[in-house]
Amino acid sequence: MLTRRQLTLGALAVGALSAMPGTARAAGHDYTSRETFDLFDKTFHESGAVGQPTDTNEVGGLGWGASYVLAAYIRMYEAYRDPYYLDRLIHNADLVLAQRDSERGVTDYRGLSLPAWRNLSYTAGGVSLLDAAGQPLLEVRTALTNVNDAVATVRAGSVEGRFTLEVANPKKNRVSTFAELSMDPTSPDYAVRRIFDAYPSPNMVTAKDLRPSPSGNAMPALGAAKLAAAPAIFTVHTGMITYPLASFVRLVHQNPRLRANARYRSKAAEYLTAVKAAAAVHDPEWVRTDAGLGYFIWLKGMPVPYDGVEQPHNQSLGLGQTYAELAAATGDPTFRDRTRRLARGFAGDLRTDADDAYVWPYWPTFGKLYNGYTKAENVSEWTPSYGTPPKGAQQMEDLSHGGIDVEFAAVAHRWGLGFHDRDLARFARTYTKNMATTDNGVATTFVSVDGGGGLAPAGQYLQAPRFMPVARGDSALFPHAQAVYVDHAVEAPMGSTLLCVAYLNWYARGCR
Repeated sequence: MLTRRQLTLGALAVGALSAMPGTARAAGHDYTSRETFDLFDKTFHESGAVGQPTDTNEVGGLGWGASYVLAAYIRMYEAYRDPYYLDRLIHNADLVLAQRDSERGVTDYRGLSLPAWRNLSYTAGGVSLLDAAGQPLLEVRTALTNVNDAVATVRAGSVEGRFTLEVANPKKNRVSTFAELSMDPTSPDYAVRRIFDAYPSPNMVTAKDLRPSPSGNAMPALGAAKLAAAPAIFTVHTGMITYPLASFVRLVHQNPRLRANARYRSKAAEYLTAVKAAAAVHDPEWVRTDAGLGYFIWLKGMPVPYDGVEQPHNQSLGLGQTYAELAAATGDPTFRDRTRRLARGFAGDLRTDADDAYVWPYWPTFGKLYNGYTKAENVSEWTPSYGTPPKGAQQMEDLSHGGIDVEFAAVAHRWGLGFHDRDLARFARTYTKNMATTDNGVATTFVSVDGGGGLAPAGQYLQAPRFMPVARGDSALFPHAQAVYVDHAVEAPMGSTLLCVAYLNWYARGCR
């Protein structure tokens, strides 16, 4: 296996030669041909794989599946200028828009039915325990994933008026036990306080007294109750889904021929309204600083593992992609300002290494999670403390999430809203110098943008072509990313596979 420092064009010579457009047929596919894309498009939609446009987003199928398919149609249109791909986008986009909460009549954790897509697979959750009269008494919550696998069991304590609470998650093989609890707020064994003081317990348990005016003692009903994930809408899902729709709006607005088409013009107007409405759902999460930065937070109390903290770079920039396209399509100063602020915030965390490649962390360095926080700071309800300040979650960004970051940087650069040619070249070297490698002659990647994390699993290395927006910055990027697909004879019917094949087509036909 070559290390990231040993990777050279010479080492890739054979792979690069076989990966040139028109000759990459290791699996009977030329990954730079529209025939391959169209086949994969058909195969994906016939497969029923997660990410169909008729899916909900409750397990992330739209945010991490259908969004890539929509983006793939934009790139294929840019590569071939065939409106067939715009028609494919419209067909899929209309189905995706029909899955908005406001269309389905479902709500988020606040009871609001909004024009966006809720999720239940990445959220926290809990269960409300009732008293003897059937009134809500105590909410037992967990910020650990797989919430729906967790069970809260109440048993009688050793003395009257006390109870033992056990929260078990068999799938995680974790159990949190709190013995001899009381619901009397004046007691040293008051359940809310005891559970808080014990945090972090194995299942990251917290509790909330549901009585309007907590006082006196009461007992929750004995027995077991399943916890359930609470529905919430993620900024990154909204961004990933709306980005290609905003791109469609921009294409129509900027192209007189497309604008003259009554159907495209009507759809552009419809999608513009829908994208703005979906993006506005996250306005309460938006933060702008006096230093000119912008980013998103998870509101305190939102049922996510890290409510109250700044969102990861990729999650803020996911919606930033949409802002950039809306700015280009409409000239709206709000979208222009937000794109610039997001660009400045991200740029502040970019560092150059010895190869003049960019490396950056998953979490923003100015954020609470990166630096850690204590219970005394009262940052988060669902995760009362994290790390040991000043050290928290300081891992590097990975390839697949980094694909969102470089996509944002490229679209911001394209519309003059942030970053320069030199920046895009450094992002390209992030891939070629740090992540690209081979394993027994097979092109693959490392996990992290600094070359760490070991050899990437399929879910990571198959995202390699998502660095195509910056590939003009290093001539070795395109051959290696294409060789990943050739060497692995990619057939997988995934939404991201469609986008990656579309990007190989896009770059091979001179789109930069």
